Amino acid sequence: MTDLSLTTSRTIAAPRARVFDAWLDAKMLARFMKPMPEMPEPKSETDPRVGGRFSILMMAGEDELPHGGTYKVINPHDQIVFTWESPFSVDDSTVTLDFADDGDGTKVTLTHVKFADEESRDNHEKGWGAILAKQAEVMGQ
Repeated sequence: MTDLSLTTSRTIAAPRARVFDAWLDAKMLARFMKPMPEMPEPKSETDPRVGGRFSILMMAGEDELPHGGTYKVINPHDQIVFTWESPFSVDDSTVTLDFADDGDGTKVTLTHVKFADEESRDNHEKGWGAILAKQAEVMGQ
């Protein structure tokens, strides 16, 4: 089932450079990387360069949910591609973020490929949708 993928998008009322940069800034990333509303702000670290790594430690109740990855592409203010490593991911799981002007805001299109099964894909689709909604909220929408 590793050929499963998802695509979700959201327009965020902020300039493209600001929306793009938020994905590479550890402090900003921690403010919106919350796939469930009741989650506390995660701990995050970034090394925003091709080949650099990021880590995000989410908490679900008392459970720690470590996430991380390696930046594969950083094309300022157009695209970021990174591997996605979590307790729920498979090898070579990859996330692509595309950024485009959309009126006075920025359309973020997120594509995530490779999942163990349809349930994992569906859960990630909900999580990524919540994360993009939280980013829109944090950035002033």
